[in-house]
Amino acid sequence: MIDLKDRVAIITGGGYGIGKKIALAYARAGAKVMLAARTVEPMKETCAEIEKLGAKAACVCASVALEADCRKMVDETLKAFGRIDILVNNAGIAGPTKRITEMSLAEWQEVIDIDLTGAWLASRAVIPTMDAQRSGNILMISSGAGRRGYPLRAPYAAAKWAMIGLTQTLAREWGTRGIRVNCICPGAIEGDRIERVFRARAEALKQPYELVKSAFISESALNRMATEEEVARVALFLVNDTSAAVSGQTINVDCGAIMN
Repeated sequence: MIDLKDRVAIITGGGYGIGKKIALAYARAGAKVMLAARTVEPMKETCAEIEKLGAKAACVCASVALEADCRKMVDETLKAFGRIDILVNNAGIAGPTKRITEMSLAEWQEVIDIDLTGAWLASRAVIPTMDAQRSGNILMISSGAGRRGYPLRAPYAAAKWAMIGLTQTLAREWGTRGIRVNCICPGAIEGDRIERVFRARAEALKQPYELVKSAFISESALNRMATEEEVARVALFLVNDTSAAVSGQTINVDCGAIMN
């Protein structure tokens, strides 16, 4: 069994979806968990579930797009738990579904600020603590959209592609200081979020919803969508000592939709 006893993990956007499942997986493995997001109530619910497992959890209201909030996130974690061993850069938004000629600069910038700059700011905020410890794991949650062109989702795809480059760069910058950096690219993941994506895409393309959904699923070798729990299992492996030789890597969790 994977053991994260005495480890402290920060998970951004950890109140629901993939972030919540990762938080619960880490808690079951013995980690203390700090959730950071803009919406408080989902985080409180996740904290309550973690505490029912017998683990410790706390939450902080923070936007990863704000430098001061990322500093607050680190300060609150150190105050509550005394160290930081893991950062999961999971916070992100889907952004608009439209061609760039129909998109405003504000729509583009919001996605870049949260999905990419947020990961950079959060990583920059935790690295000094990890550096002092000479150990740490940073995990980026990118997307299958970071592996290929994604029409109608330009800012989302651009941010998710860039997260892979950020992963490789930070891994090389900080590897000699004991810090590992890896990335997961989830594909279409069962749940409410992907249903909203399918509906927005169907509306933009003026196609039936079921046609858009079936097109996504038919691309996967396993002919199904992955689950949030399946992403969480990979996230657990990548921050544990069993993956001690793995850094700078990007792993797809997409049922074989993208073979690279």
